[in-house]
Amino acid sequence: MNVNKEMFELGNHGSAIRELFEYGRKRKAEIGEDKVFDYSLGNPSIPAPDVVKDTLIDLLTNKEPTALHGYTSAAGDTNVRNSIAKYLNDTYKCNVDGNLIYMTCGAAASLTISLNAILNENEEVIVNAPFFPEYRVFTEKANGKLVILDADVPNFQIDFNKLEKLINKNTKAMIIDSPNNPSGAILKEEVIIKLAKLLKEKENEYNHPIYLISDEPYREIVYDKVNYPFVTNYYDDSIVCYSFSKSLSLPSDRIGYVLVNPKCNDAINVFKAICGAGRSLGFVCAPAMFQYMVPNCLGKTSDINIYKENRDVLYNNLKKMGYDVVHPDGAFYLFVKALEDDAKAFSAKALDYELLLVPSDSFGIKGYVRLSYCVDPDMVKRSLSAFEKLYNSYKK
Repeated sequence: MNVNKEMFELGNHGSAIRELFEYGRKRKAEIGEDKVFDYSLGNPSIPAPDVVKDTLIDLLTNKEPTALHGYTSAAGDTNVRNSIAKYLNDTYKCNVDGNLIYMTCGAAASLTISLNAILNENEEVIVNAPFFPEYRVFTEKANGKLVILDADVPNFQIDFNKLEKLINKNTKAMIIDSPNNPSGAILKEEVIIKLAKLLKEKENEYNHPIYLISDEPYREIVYDKVNYPFVTNYYDDSIVCYSFSKSLSLPSDRIGYVLVNPKCNDAINVFKAICGAGRSLGFVCAPAMFQYMVPNCLGKTSDINIYKENRDVLYNNLKKMGYDVVHPDGAFYLFVKALEDDAKAFSAKALDYELLLVPSDSFGIKGYVRLSYCVDPDMVKRSLSAFEKLYNSYKK
């Protein structure tokens, strides 16, 4: 084989989520879309808010085409970056700086850039299970080693006894995602405070920075007025990775950013490493038109009340049937205990009832399935009888 073996394997075997999504596409073509209950992919079904369309129309109509479709600075347009900083400072009472923001093609690029910027060979990155499976791909491609912190069941916060034992002289970073994909859990403020204290102690012990990378594509998708603690207010050596894909229902338009906390040790040089990683990976000058869209859309979301309705219908009905379900405070995922130890076998059994549920193995925890409920509310309601049949098949 005359190609990179590692890259071939990644291309030859897609993620469990994507493989299930592709199966669903084929199945819908065979038996009809209305007969398949596809909870596989976190692909927002709610239209973007009107401000997105109105802003893009205005840009296409009135902005000079050479500016709209031309290059910005490699790190992004200065006015856009400053607008983001002002929004964050006003919203979370922090003190971030637009000069330390790097515009990216979504959160995947933000994470990839950040990990390549900070990691030297074989340095370790801790992830708190359950976690987004691509963290492993991103970390290993940056020559790092992924270390899994076992899930804090049933609270889905952080098991500090286990975390303290995992941190060592090779630990360079920890990734958190809150609201979490796949559980929908939000890390509580007291948990973030305790985490910051522990990481600071370990920084002093090993005499080097331990970066806290906060992956935040679901930051605005929060229900029931739950408090969202913004990480830069609690820990100096923090990096925020953000995407507008989920909040604005723009998953294919790939616009986001990396933010280096100004209080970060040697923040300017960390940001220069971010710029260097963006350059080496080819992630320079995020799409200009979508950069220029951002200032008008900061803090706006699609109608997340529809997601909340889906969450409540699914959670309440599945609990009533007898399923063990994690209550999500944010994002648009429901984490459900499988009805047998083998989540992959349970997911395969669910296909008999045309239910596409993602097994939890690749999320770093066994025995659960993830349901992505950013779907048509009618599909949610139609799927309930299938869930009941699946449950009854195990009762028998």
